[in-house]
Amino acid sequence: MTRTTHDRCFPPVSRKDADTLILGSLPGRKSLEAQQYYAHPQNAFWKLMAAIFEAQPMADYEARTRLLLRHRIALWDVFAAAERPGSLDSDIVNATAEANDFRDFFRAHPKIRRVFFNGKKSEEIFRRRVLPQIAAEFPQITYEGLPSTSPAHAGLSFARKLEKWRVIRASR
Repeated sequence: MTRTTHDRCFPPVSRKDADTLILGSLPGRKSLEAQQYYAHPQNAFWKLMAAIFEAQPMADYEARTRLLLRHRIALWDVFAAAERPGSLDSDIVNATAEANDFRDFFRAHPKIRRVFFNGKKSEEIFRRRVLPQIAAEFPQITYEGLPSTSPAHAGLSFARKLEKWRVIRASR
């Protein structure tokens, strides 16, 4: 029997002068257990970041987050909290989902110009529930969806995901 929990996201990984934000939906079980973004060993996120920024794959979470910070990339989730009986984005109970406070985040990070979504769920929820409330205040920000790095999204090979995710570096 799968239990339903009210999961909470982590604080953002960011620095004040970040110019890019990558948004997931909500940490999965492995990430919640480890208290680290993208902790599932089959999630391609950190492997993609290492490849994009020509870094060695890093086992240490602090080194991984420093790689993002060095490149002025912030990392966060669209959801602050939600009930989810399982670990998949499709398991998130939309009626219980609370969005993070992006108005305060963007005010605290005024150089952000690009937001990339890690998967369809984060993009869908952000565009439906967050963007209408903040778009007029932050017209300089562009938004783009990218394929999910989750192991549940096996429809694209790592090479194809890397090709699409390279936009993070290329559009600077």
